[in-house]
Amino acid sequence: QVQLVESGGGLVQPGGSLRLSCAASLRLFNTYAMSWYRQAPGKERELVAAITSTGGITNYADSVKGRFTISRDNAKKTVYLQMSTLKPEDTAVYYCNAVRERTSYDVTRRDYWGQGTQVTVSS
Repeated sequence: QVQLVESGGGLVQPGGSLRLSCAASLRLFNTYAMSWYRQAPGKERELVAAITSTGGITNYADSVKGRFTISRDNAKKTVYLQMSTLKPEDTAVYYCNAVRERTSYDVTRRDYWGQGTQVTVSS
């Protein structure tokens, strides 16, 4: 059974930092693009950051550029989100997502989600 398990969330003061981790029990983890999404109360889920399967390309929402960094360790099957200079508007549940499009060896598009971890930025 595939599992994505997020950790590292918590309460932090404005201007502080947190590092989220997402450990994946995925075969061929290094074939999946990984992303972090977040959802604040009353708002839609939004993409925060994404990284390609090899880690060569990253992408960020404008609201977090220069403050957040996504990275991955394929040997550990883990993706990270380093969050710095946190703001109250960063408060949300953060979700890890793994996606692999259809391939020559797997005709099924794979799309998995973690259960989420709460990040609260408040003084």
